[in-house]
Amino acid sequence: MKLTGRPCVVVGAGNIAESKIQSLLAAEARVTVIAPDAYASVQALAAAGEIVWEQRAYRDGDLDGAFLAVAGTATPEVNRAVYAEARAKDILCNAVDDPPFCDFYFPSVVKRGDLQIAISTAGESPALAMRLRKEINAALPADGGEWLMELGRLRREVLAMEPQSESRKALLHQLAERSVCGAEFCPSRQIARAHAIEVAK
Repeated sequence: MKLTGRPCVVVGAGNIAESKIQSLLAAEARVTVIAPDAYASVQALAAAGEIVWEQRAYRDGDLDGAFLAVAGTATPEVNRAVYAEARAKDILCNAVDDPPFCDFYFPSVVKRGDLQIAISTAGESPALAMRLRKEINAALPADGGEWLMELGRLRREVLAMEPQSESRKALLHQLAERSVCGAEFCPSRQIARAHAIEVAK
């Protein structure tokens, strides 16, 4: 989901909500946190101007204008009140660790640049999602982001050289299985150019 610049409200600022706040900031959302107390890390974000912290308890109407809401308090009644307001106003809501009261889930994510692998258990077992994330993270090459960037450049070259066809589609799949580099003599790049010349004959 693209959240850049979108207003998001997080109710809660403790252990439950902290990682969700960080996830929203990583997605470049505009984050408002509502909580009487906050973890030191959340207070630091507010002091740095990265979030807006309203230091008080949640009250009905706090979601006005929000695109997305997170109910992350340790009090189920408050979380469900947040969810009820969100539902009434057609605002997406995640009540942390309470799957029946979630419109979406925060997946465990492995990132290498623009390459992202998200693991979700639909709220059934966040512990399993975390374990799988660690396993995938250990198995995924460290240069996966750079490889993807070069693969994207090569794909754009192929699209510019060759009209849409089944052979072009097959070539793109073939190139995704090979090592790609940024050099002119990159084997995959040479394959792509030779293929385009053959098609042009």
